[in-house]
Amino acid sequence: MGSSPFRCVGSQLHRERDGGDQTTTTTTGGKKMPVRVVESNAPAQVSGRDPGNRSPLPRSSLLAAGQAFSGTQNVSNQQKEEAWRVNVQIQGVDLEHGYLCGTMEALNVPMADTPVITFWEGEIVDGKNYTFYTGKWEATREDDMRHWSKFPSFAPLQGQVESDGGRQLDLSNYPYIFMRWKEQYFVNVGTDCGLTIAGFYYVCFSCSDGSISGFYYDPNSSPFQKLELKTVNEGRSGFSFSSYELQ
Repeated sequence: MGSSPFRCVGSQLHRERDGGDQTTTTTTGGKKMPVRVVESNAPAQVSGRDPGNRSPLPRSSLLAAGQAFSGTQNVSNQQKEEAWRVNVQIQGVDLEHGYLCGTMEALNVPMADTPVITFWEGEIVDGKNYTFYTGKWEATREDDMRHWSKFPSFAPLQGQVESDGGRQLDLSNYPYIFMRWKEQYFVNVGTDCGLTIAGFYYVCFSCSDGSISGFYYDPNSSPFQKLELKTVNEGRSGFSFSSYELQ
């Protein structure tokens, strides 16, 4: 979620059954949230899809259902200085299809009387399901490169990404996982919360320590709002797409 000169308008997520996809629900703050469950024989619904085979990304115990993160989002620029605390929890992960989802809670947000919770869905850049080029959400390839290049861990990959979007990169042993997180709707607030979810996050996850850094992109919001998160050692709750179990 980003700071915006406009009032936010909640966007309810509607997911239809398509090509074998199913919908289950999890609950946060008393509201049921749809979560995609993809059957193993269903085609991936992706942008920038490469039909070639790719090794799966490295599994990390810190990028798993129920894992919690805590940190800040800083929206300071030349006109204003503003930051708020952020909590994130992963609700589901499906590495095979490059998908994950979770909730984000923003605290001490100006103009908001209560913490603001959103439900988001993520795309994992793996060269198979998704590439580094977004291809939607008003993001051009130039926007993509400006944001990815802000991550030091992206520097060794930049030349290949500029050439073909990173389709030929083998990321299976790379110590970082790159993602896009797109908030789908507000969980606990109305349309006057003072935030927007029109944009999305470019995200970099460290497989070694679970730290997350990100930058929010929305043409109508303050540019390069920085997200910084660390893992929180709490009891996990959530579900895994591989087992289709609710815990």
